[in-house]
Amino acid sequence: MSLWPRAATVAGIDPLRNFHAGTLAYYPSELAATAGGVIAYPTEAVWGLGCNPWVGSAVERLLLIKQRPVAKGLILVAGHIEQFDFLLWDLPDAQLAKLRLSWPGPNTWLVPHQGRLPAWITGQHDTVALRVSSHPVIRQLCAAVGPLVSTSANPAGHPPARSRLRVEQYFHNELDAIVPGALGAQRNPSIIRDLRTEKVIRAS
Repeated sequence: MSLWPRAATVAGIDPLRNFHAGTLAYYPSELAATAGGVIAYPTEAVWGLGCNPWVGSAVERLLLIKQRPVAKGLILVAGHIEQFDFLLWDLPDAQLAKLRLSWPGPNTWLVPHQGRLPAWITGQHDTVALRVSSHPVIRQLCAAVGPLVSTSANPAGHPPARSRLRVEQYFHNELDAIVPGALGAQRNPSIIRDLRTEKVIRAS
């Protein structure tokens, strides 16, 4: 498996030279995500899988790797609330204030997407799950490439990976990059609530 940043930073190799997805020993993980690769990265509680949400082939591959039905939809994560402006600009003030008070942090909200996202992200739902992370690795990634898909790094039916070794065991040679870093202090994945009703969909 090719892992960043092993060779590029040590050898001083130009990370843009001869780029192609799937050969990430020489390329930053941000570039992998931008170019349609699937990456693994640490989050607040468990390791996650991510990709560029606008690249359908990348999302399709992520779902195949994870064995997750497209109908379920996916979470999007950002480093700052402003990265979700295209989804939030016309929300009622009270709902927007609720988001601002809870972010950044381990709070995922189901927000009406109003057709502004592709179906491979939203699945069969009229809402999309959004989170703004406080994890420094995620914030760095999102600063470079924008919002990312964020789903736990495990095949369906298996527990989420809590170590880089487990990520490698689950997805040997199937990822374009594994981003170095440590998990945050959360014991469990974020709580998921519906922004319109405040109903808890998944407890933390």
